[in-house]
Amino acid sequence: QVKHATNQIVMNCADIDIITASYAPEGDEEVHATGFNYQNEDEKVTLSFPSTLQKGTGTLKIDFVGELNDKMKGFYRSKYTTPTGDTRYAAVTQFEATDARRAFPCWDEPAIKATFDISLVVPKDRVALSNMNVIDRKPYPDDENLVEVKFARTPIMSTYLVAFVVGEYDFVEARSLDGVLVRVYTPVGKAEQGKFALEVAAKTLPFYKDYFNVPYPLPKIDLIAIADFAAGAMENWGLVTYRETALLIDPKNSCSSSRQWVALVVGHELAHQWFGNLVTMEWWTHLWLNEGFASWIEYLCVDHCFPEYDIWTQFVSADYTRAQELDALDNSHPIEVSVGHPSEVDEIFDAISYSKGASVIRMLHDYIGDEDFRKGMNLYLTKFQQKNAATEDLWESLEKASGKPIAAVMNTWTKQMGFPLIYVEAEQQEDDKVLKLVQKKFCASGPYTGEDFPMWMVPISICTSDDPTCAKMQILMDKPELTLVLKDIKPDQWVKLNLGTVGFYRTQYSPDMLESLIPAIKDLSLPPVDRLGLQNDLFSLARAGIISTVEVLKVMEAFVNEPNYTVWSDLSCNLGILSTLLSHTDFYEEIQVFVKDVFSPIGERLGWDPKPGEGHLDALLRGLVLGKLGKAGHKATLEEARRRFKDHVEGKHVLSADLRSPVYLTILKHGDSTTLDTMLKLHKQADMQEEKNRIERVLGAISQPELIQKVLTFALSEEVRPQDTVSVIGGVAGGSKQGRKAAWKFVRDNWEELYNRYQGGFLISRLIKLTVDGFANDKMAAEVKAFFESHPAPSAERTVQQCCENILLNAAWLKRDAENIHHYFLQRKA
Repeated sequence: QVKHATNQIVMNCADIDIITASYAPEGDEEVHATGFNYQNEDEKVTLSFPSTLQKGTGTLKIDFVGELNDKMKGFYRSKYTTPTGDTRYAAVTQFEATDARRAFPCWDEPAIKATFDISLVVPKDRVALSNMNVIDRKPYPDDENLVEVKFARTPIMSTYLVAFVVGEYDFVEARSLDGVLVRVYTPVGKAEQGKFALEVAAKTLPFYKDYFNVPYPLPKIDLIAIADFAAGAMENWGLVTYRETALLIDPKNSCSSSRQWVALVVGHELAHQWFGNLVTMEWWTHLWLNEGFASWIEYLCVDHCFPEYDIWTQFVSADYTRAQELDALDNSHPIEVSVGHPSEVDEIFDAISYSKGASVIRMLHDYIGDEDFRKGMNLYLTKFQQKNAATEDLWESLEKASGKPIAAVMNTWTKQMGFPLIYVEAEQQEDDKVLKLVQKKFCASGPYTGEDFPMWMVPISICTSDDPTCAKMQILMDKPELTLVLKDIKPDQWVKLNLGTVGFYRTQYSPDMLESLIPAIKDLSLPPVDRLGLQNDLFSLARAGIISTVEVLKVMEAFVNEPNYTVWSDLSCNLGILSTLLSHTDFYEEIQVFVKDVFSPIGERLGWDPKPGEGHLDALLRGLVLGKLGKAGHKATLEEARRRFKDHVEGKHVLSADLRSPVYLTILKHGDSTTLDTMLKLHKQADMQEEKNRIERVLGAISQPELIQKVLTFALSEEVRPQDTVSVIGGVAGGSKQGRKAAWKFVRDNWEELYNRYQGGFLISRLIKLTVDGFANDKMAAEVKAFFESHPAPSAERTVQQCCENILLNAAWLKRDAENIHHYFLQRKA
């Protein structure tokens, strides 16, 4: 549509050469463009015409040439090996956020929606897929080896969701209860491995249809595994692309955590078919609406399909605490970020958009209640379907459905960065407890000292030892201080805030309130998610210097009877952080002793082999505990791991998939060059990407300097898929103190190659974070800062600032607490 008379048309275009372009007004002669002016920096092209194009509609025709690139974005080639060992390429797409313009010239912005009629001319023995179903397939006139495949017209949609794939695939299919044809496409010969995802998808579509009360609008949906893929997956409408490890499950060789990961990713991408595809964010500022929402509802969906996963407790460890860790930094950012240049878009695909986004939606869902929340979601999806929406549109729909001040509350969580720390103290007055609550911004660097006083509207829930699973009081804290009276609470009863760890805040209890909660951890009367939250809050308060780390270590020892996987997982993460910190001291061995003391009782209870009646979570816990003990050098664990590994390699007794990571990690950590060679051989022989990744992630545990170099060189070799190099280097950096130094040097020495590979895109940010986050002295922070000043990486700018801040925080933490911690360890020994 020409809205104003003009002799120029400006559109997005990147790495494309236009040969000819013409514009034909409806019912009139076509006019050929006489000039193409490329603005490469802005990824635009201006077509100039010899005469003025008048107001009205017409057809723009463009003949152009692009390239099938190796950048894992736009229209790119993905390398795979056939069952007979030949190397071949598939042609695939990844357009989000701003790369449709690499496949065809277009108006590449989420709010400029259109319908798409797609045809692909492909070799006749290849599978060709796009968003819609095939409506015609005919021989190509100029070449008998080619066919022209024509797809149905899409609904009105954004460019970033368009997709096409050409390659060799097998598939499995099913019809969901609501009649949608679901297919999972796998590498040739691996159709079997698509069955698990197919089951999840076929169950999930009707679940969402029912939850939103809006049907899935396309006739089919394909889920396809792509060999070289930068992200985890991409929700292209009707043709969802995945990394192989996010889609393929082999009943014999896949571990429990892989199943869970596949279920979550499938749930996430299918949620986008409504939330993101049917209703799309107005602009990238509102990306969090897409990602935060899908990252929340994927858990709802998995909980529906697999109640035995206890997935909501895992949410707290995987998303909620991760978001709080990042959001306590001075270099965090609000959920809603203004975005200009494409490189700024790449940068916001981070834990704030996904994990904090999901956490505040979880809090909101809890505050509104499920029924009104669903009503509001239906209003929103119906009102904006095939259109675009902004954050405030969602608040308006939810406000209408619930009658609560949603916008006022939520603006405090999405428009300002950070979150509150709530300090609470209690005073007994006869039969009542009087609570005093104070909120201040929580900072990773210690008590907040800013000039302004940011304030949040915080939904607060309070429970007592009477009934730890039920809120005794719920209130919206909308001012800096609040005094509450809890009726009929005896002096010996404990009081806990943030029931279910749903509110996005941290709690600091007065010493006596905390004291009374410790027995509730020991006797497990406090629910798992609350035990986890309490421990995590204390750990982050110690990290910020608000309490002493020794206090947290004492609380950690109260977890001896802990049966819950997720609680252990979070505890394990925090001990890992502390362990990395103390690798910079001369008493690193002491924390290994502490880890062995904390984990050996549960290790002994679990043993090595699954017992009858055990389930998913027992398998996850066993892997976690054995890995932790093995890495710390627990003698019996190390001996058993070596024995089982030997049997595994010799083919006497293959390790179950759930034991492989912990065993591989243990024998490498305490291994030599023979161990490393054996692992590399297993890597080469592995047929499944999951097994290759499993090995790649633990190789960095090896500790001899020359072997560390060998692993780093391996990371950039042909043996490792480009998207997986990052986790090999990251594994080295996280494996040992020597590894950290070597990995950082390796990244600097190979910066050009690495940057060219991942520029733009979030893999470069991940690489930087994994490599430098563990340092702990001011000099290193300066070195990192200086390196990236002379080697700029625009899409990772914020990540670099966050890493430097983290290094300085680590240094301060060491200075502050190392002595006390050492003293505590010596005292324990005595």
